[in-house]
Amino acid sequence: MVKYKIIAATGCPTGIAHTFMAKAALEDAAKAKNVSIKVETHGQIGIENELTVEEIENADAVIIASDKDVNDERFVGKRIIDVSVSQGIKNAPKLIEEALEGKGIVKYPNNNIIEKNISNTKNNYENPSFGRQIYKHLMNGVSHMLPFVVSGGVLIAISFLWGIFSSNPEHEQFNKIAATINNVGGTAMGLMTPILCAYIAQSIGKRPAIVSGFVAGMIASQGGSGFLGGIIGGFLAGYIVLWLEKMLKSLPKQFDGLKAIFLLPLISVLIVGVLMIIINSPMQSINNFMMEFLSGFQGANPIILGLIIGIMCASDFGGPINKAAYVTGTALLAQGNYSFMAGVSAACIAPPLITTFAALIFKNRFTEDERNAAYVNAILGSTHITEGAIPFVAKDPIKALPCMMLGSSVAAILTYLWKVQVPAPHGGFLVLPVVTNPLQWVLAILIGSVIGGLALGFSRKVVE
Repeated sequence: MVKYKIIAATGCPTGIAHTFMAKAALEDAAKAKNVSIKVETHGQIGIENELTVEEIENADAVIIASDKDVNDERFVGKRIIDVSVSQGIKNAPKLIEEALEGKGIVKYPNNNIIEKNISNTKNNYENPSFGRQIYKHLMNGVSHMLPFVVSGGVLIAISFLWGIFSSNPEHEQFNKIAATINNVGGTAMGLMTPILCAYIAQSIGKRPAIVSGFVAGMIASQGGSGFLGGIIGGFLAGYIVLWLEKMLKSLPKQFDGLKAIFLLPLISVLIVGVLMIIINSPMQSINNFMMEFLSGFQGANPIILGLIIGIMCASDFGGPINKAAYVTGTALLAQGNYSFMAGVSAACIAPPLITTFAALIFKNRFTEDERNAAYVNAILGSTHITEGAIPFVAKDPIKALPCMMLGSSVAAILTYLWKVQVPAPHGGFLVLPVVTNPLQWVLAILIGSVIGGLALGFSRKVVE
């Protein structure tokens, strides 16, 4: 008897934890149903366990559990169940069951599939909400941007080991090696907005949109509208390319090559570039206002600032709200403001450590797998990888999120009250040698993490 064949693709913005948790959950659920499944993962190191053309052709159903683009246009004529990566983790048995029942939509019909067959697939997966589509496109950009931020930020932090002003040729601390490392790190950080913009566009308009996305990102980066301008530019580039493809659809098929390498890039770059130049000035004003507003709290009311930063950083653990605070801190670093980033870093480091302390103090309220993951989070948190907290929050966000926000806020507030300065945008405790008041910073994070850990532990029930 031939097994029912399912193929799947998983991916999360960071490509570290959720991608592989969803893979494991789908494989376990398929095994329980005696169903054949192959899961392709879109992690931070790239595509693994890649689906072949033959496997796609022979598949009976496709499950996509991802918050980023997984090139779903490959699945021509296949019924696709498209959900978030968290649904892939929490509801894997249900997704396998629905795949067996023939649910899903034929998103990319081929010439052999008649309209009647497509209409029979109407269900919950037919019209993904506009909000989910926007989030998926944004997270595709963030996912590709992260390695540039991390590598660039850590290199800049390493350069500070020779002194805060070691890359300035006019300062007595100047060191040629430090200046070179700082320059390389700065180059990587400088690509942050263009990469973000390009891959938002790519998620919407696929490969033809990358060119106008990069151009829009460069204009945003050089024109001062920065991160927010890059987000707007990415969506502009993606949707304008979709519109142009629709407008040029009537061209004879022999012009397809010309359209792909000449017409689409030329027209989209012109339109998107002009629009970005027009909106750059107002976006720059908004960007500057947001940074001035947040940085203004440092001296006036560090408690309110710490509360705002703590809530932002612990609300979506690497998502757009978290990134808004992080990128603001990164931008302020370029202006010589090292205090703001200290609170942001503390608030980002705390959530994984909260799970560690909670599992240590309340061992009977966590499963063995959860405890093991929580102990690993001590390493992740110490290196500024916030995403380790996500699996713990996903199980019961109503109770867990406030605990995370509490711990992150306490850590950020104490950091601002004790006037800690962190000149590096990433690296966690690895950058302690260049931190001003490093002991106070570590103490602030530990106090916030313990308080959050106690709250998280008390919010959970004893494991049966």
